[in-house]
Amino acid sequence: TAWVDYMKSKGFKITVEPREDLTSLKRANGVTPELESCHTAFVGGYVVEGHVPAAQILELRQRSELRGLAVPGMPKGSPGMEVGGAVQAYQVIGLDQRGEDVVVADYPAVAP
Repeated sequence: TAWVDYMKSKGFKITVEPREDLTSLKRANGVTPELESCHTAFVGGYVVEGHVPAAQILELRQRSELRGLAVPGMPKGSPGMEVGGAVQAYQVIGLDQRGEDVVVADYPAVAP
């Protein structure tokens, strides 16, 4: 729920719908096992997997070649995973219309 709170703080309206079978929802929307995280969202018709920063979600309007974004895993310091000041390096991956992944943003590690 921390990512939901983060997104609300950025002005997004959020509806949470718990699901029994997230795996089939993820696969149907182009999220491969390598890109999986703990939650899947839909924003303006795009799939958003994991702890994606609001800045990249807002940029999706200008990236028509993408069908969504993902932050694989649960990196410390990503939105909703702020724990103890440490930040792991992570990437925001774009899921393009052909099923290929492209790096959209890099976030460096930061020591506490």
